[in-house]
Amino acid sequence: MRIGIDVGGTNTDAVLVDGSTVLAETKTATTQDVTSGIAAALAALQAAAPHDPRSVQGVMIGTTHFINAIVQGRDLAPTAAIRLGLPATEALPPMSGWPARLVAAIKGRGYLCHGGHEIDGRMISGIRRDELERAAEDIVAHGVHSIAISSVYSPINAECELTAAEILGDLLPGIPISLSHQIGRMGLLERENATIINACLRELATHICLGLADAVSAAGIDAPLFLSQNDGTLMDVDHARRYPVATFASGPTNSMRGAAFLSGLRDCAVVDVGGTTTDVGMLRNGFPHEAGTEVSVSGIRTNFRMPDVLSLGVGGGSRIHEDPLSVGPDSVGFRLTEEALVFGGQTLTCTDIAVAAGIADIGDRSLVRGLDRSFVDAVLARIGADISAVVDRVRTSAEPTPVVAVGGGSILVPDDLPGVGAVHRPEHHATANAIGAAIAQVGGEIDKMYSVAPGQRDRLLDEAKQEAVEKAVAAGANPETVHIVDIDEVPLAYLPGNATRIRVKAVGDLVLSG
Repeated sequence: MRIGIDVGGTNTDAVLVDGSTVLAETKTATTQDVTSGIAAALAALQAAAPHDPRSVQGVMIGTTHFINAIVQGRDLAPTAAIRLGLPATEALPPMSGWPARLVAAIKGRGYLCHGGHEIDGRMISGIRRDELERAAEDIVAHGVHSIAISSVYSPINAECELTAAEILGDLLPGIPISLSHQIGRMGLLERENATIINACLRELATHICLGLADAVSAAGIDAPLFLSQNDGTLMDVDHARRYPVATFASGPTNSMRGAAFLSGLRDCAVVDVGGTTTDVGMLRNGFPHEAGTEVSVSGIRTNFRMPDVLSLGVGGGSRIHEDPLSVGPDSVGFRLTEEALVFGGQTLTCTDIAVAAGIADIGDRSLVRGLDRSFVDAVLARIGADISAVVDRVRTSAEPTPVVAVGGGSILVPDDLPGVGAVHRPEHHATANAIGAAIAQVGGEIDKMYSVAPGQRDRLLDEAKQEAVEKAVAAGANPETVHIVDIDEVPLAYLPGNATRIRVKAVGDLVLSG
């Protein structure tokens, strides 16, 4: 048996899964510290389906802890960014373009040092130890707690980053170091930004992972703990401590993977309606279609792996504005049971509209009996039109696209979306996010530049596939279940030597004992 948990802005969902069977599902309010909400969810799951905690083989959690910390600018460690690229790259120092509030929140300090490589692998300049020693002295003087190292074209040649990390590790023992070639893709500034974000979250990640482990242990569960990643696969707690940035999109990704599992559809649009937002994305071969360009995180441009998801400020807790008619984007969030009309509050929300329309039975229906039916229908029509417009933006074909509606607020999605296609609402759709976490696999990905000589393409592709498979197995996948789910080849005509970017992703079932 597995337990899947997904922490949303409004609700924390939990499911108990045995193989492909959902034994129990619960939905509890997300708490401010989140961890106590997970403890409450585990207790609710035990009450819904009494089970021996010792029979649980794994707990999979999708959490909003880290993305919320960046959005709110809180609990972030003082961070230094060391860029290896001189004499190039001086024009835009580290953290250029960052919101001033976030630079202040991490007490950000930037250092430019020699190093880096050209795109063809030639070194720009060698590492200078004296520069790193001066940076280390300044880092100690200013109380920096975490370091991000980036180097020009390190995804092609990581030698400079690894050398700098070794030197700084000796000079500053105990300070965690994040390396950009392990986090981001091509594009120095975006990759550097992603690495700085990861670095400033390292202290929080250690604290949160310990808290999650304590919550699981307190429930009597002695099983491995995993966190969901942006690409729909799992990572263990040690990996999460080193790469907290990899959890940012775990919420919508879990919902999309859960939608594929529940509906049986592997290529479709997924509409996940939660308490605060609606997330819309496309599934390709059962996994979220990844964004091909940089992704903005709280106003910071990054380029790490993220699903191509568009968000709309419509959810069960969204406020309804009457003149002119609009839905959201402001929401009562986890205060829904205090502020919505059906719970005796004073705020008109989407939940009140759903109850008044007879498509939901929650709270006290008599408290919304006075809402005019034409107004209720107009709100529902507006929600349908807004969601349809977003689905139309993410789909990749003009042909009718199957749509799977999941999430607790998916009752707000009409059975047919104008100009899109029929809507599927599978069983257990309300907790698809937690189910997606529970059934998640582990994966390995290769994203490299190759010089493809005539007649060598097939050999290089086979090498990339094998390396991706080996990474998946090293991450804990059963070798017999590993398969390739995505291959991208992008010839780079502007570079010499038939340069081609090859990305291969492999996934397999997690090996669990017991």
